[in-house]
Amino acid sequence: MSRPTSDVQAFEAHATDADLEDLRARLAAARLPEAETVQGAAPGPDRWGQGVPLADLVDVVNYWRTEYDWRSFEKRLDHIGQFRTTIDGLGIHFLHRRSTRADATPLVLTHGWPGSIAEFIDVVDELADPEDAGAPAFHVVVPSLPGFGYSDKPTTSGWSTGKIAAAWVELMGRLGYDKFLAHGGDWGGNITTVLAGRFPEHVLGIHTLFAGAVPGATMDGLTADERRWAEGTQHFWHHRAAYAKQQATRPQTIGYSLVDSPVGLLAWLLDKFAEWSDTEDSPFETISRDRVLDDVTLYWLTRTGASAARIYYESHNSLDPELRVDVPTAMTMYPRDIEKIPRPWAEERYRQIVRWRSPERGGHFPSLEVPEYFVKDLQEGLAAVLAAHR
Repeated sequence: MSRPTSDVQAFEAHATDADLEDLRARLAAARLPEAETVQGAAPGPDRWGQGVPLADLVDVVNYWRTEYDWRSFEKRLDHIGQFRTTIDGLGIHFLHRRSTRADATPLVLTHGWPGSIAEFIDVVDELADPEDAGAPAFHVVVPSLPGFGYSDKPTTSGWSTGKIAAAWVELMGRLGYDKFLAHGGDWGGNITTVLAGRFPEHVLGIHTLFAGAVPGATMDGLTADERRWAEGTQHFWHHRAAYAKQQATRPQTIGYSLVDSPVGLLAWLLDKFAEWSDTEDSPFETISRDRVLDDVTLYWLTRTGASAARIYYESHNSLDPELRVDVPTAMTMYPRDIEKIPRPWAEERYRQIVRWRSPERGGHFPSLEVPEYFVKDLQEGLAAVLAAHR
């Protein structure tokens, strides 16, 4: 294990009262469109068929303006421990919670979009110091992606997932972790895959919710369930991914609305929390309004709607088709996630899958939707990864 360096500084998040007052004023003065023309539809996907229903948005906006407590979220970040360091000229913000256990293993958790470090703050303590003495413990590091949250916004292009993965190796080394585990979903799963494929000398193994299929994968030999998975993923990218094409081609254009209008930002992100969660109608069936607003408010106060969108411009469809992962790998495919890759496809890239799970519940945000299951699954998956080294 390498020694920690002094290039890491403690950080404290504290929005000004003026910024919070400005947010409430903008929410109060919001100009809203008329209701969707499917207004009155029964609860379910059809009710959200044109996007976030007006009544739902008004309800969340009112709660955000009159009841939501940002200061509580700031305190929770400070409880975990916040830091910043500069890598390749860019300031990187991260949470760092060291375990009290002598047998703990370093673990980096990487979020995606429309998420943030807010996805993990409810699970960090249990991962670091689990109540079950038989469960593995981890020194948990949760970085904010470049252009997200309290990390700096890149001023030039080039911060692709490959560069971010290399930065994570440097970050973990600065904390004294020369070898570590990694987990991620969405962009975090992509980065975790790159970490494992390009830096196996540092990565002990991974747990991922994302399995990047290699080009040329066929339906031949797949089971009926696996074919449904593959067809569902293809349908998503052909019919439900306009947001990704917009952010991959014109992030600056949509960025003006995301940075200028809190209601516009809320609608853009809430739409994905709704569509990608394992719910029948509203995302708030499984995720509290406070947790969604923690995430949205972090984007708002840091003015990162545009800079976060640019990760699509930098890295959309950029995963190297030749990249292979030989370190032990655990995978979990949640039933309502937007991309579910059949295991035979995953095995073309990930050469040592030691654990594979497809639970009965959960969507794209399992640490928020099913946090107890998420923690247990991550613990068991990474235990299997570590056991593969024995």
